[in-house]
Amino acid sequence: MSRNGAGAGPDRRRGKRRETPLVPYAGRAAFSALDGLRQMVYPLRMQVLTYIRGSSMDNHRSAKERLMTAAVELMAEKGYDGTTTKEIAAAAGVNEITLFRHFGSKQQLLEQVFRSFHYGDEMTALFREALTGDLHRDLLLISRTYHRIMNRNRKLLSIALKGSGQLPQEVYREAGRHPQILRDLLTGYFADMAAKKKVYTPNPEMTALSFMWMNYGAFVSGLEAKRAAPEDKIEAFIEESVRLFVKALTP
Repeated sequence: MSRNGAGAGPDRRRGKRRETPLVPYAGRAAFSALDGLRQMVYPLRMQVLTYIRGSSMDNHRSAKERLMTAAVELMAEKGYDGTTTKEIAAAAGVNEITLFRHFGSKQQLLEQVFRSFHYGDEMTALFREALTGDLHRDLLLISRTYHRIMNRNRKLLSIALKGSGQLPQEVYREAGRHPQILRDLLTGYFADMAAKKKVYTPNPEMTALSFMWMNYGAFVSGLEAKRAAPEDKIEAFIEESVRLFVKALTP
């Protein structure tokens, strides 16, 4: 209401002026709480999206999804050359013509698998939506998301690593596109943090590659195991490696 109108009420009659109190400290606490909430909600959101993508609720896409899943399962076991389109179609519960209609060839099917299930899009969304500028929090979130996706795609990645040159070059290019995306995202992040004097790094790209190789090495070291490493062991590695990385980068 207007300061000069009747809305001033009893305060005006007592000679007092009604004012809205300023609460800067409460405001900062609220923003901090929101940042923490975003850190917790983002991984849950990505898990929900992953579940929806892999579910059978969308019947129109279910044949395509089943074909991609069957291709990963069979190629992880038998290799790319040892798996036929007829076997993939049978495992997916469709005929071979359906496979060719959706993908055109076995090679294009595997390219689409890497395009759909690897981490490029998820990491791009994470950097755009979830990072806060707090180095420790951000690197923890990036590492946890990376290992969650890599462990989800263990069989897919084993196909690429065990290909030994047998996979078509187009498949290798598609598989290699995702690390390039993450490298560019991390390089931009470290460069921006350095410009804000929040980290010290003379070479943001090399800092990005070091962070990636550290996490990739930890993942690959356990890839031969039939099961992923226990979550508590992965989490302990993430926390310790991020602690060391933050200590080294903090001015």
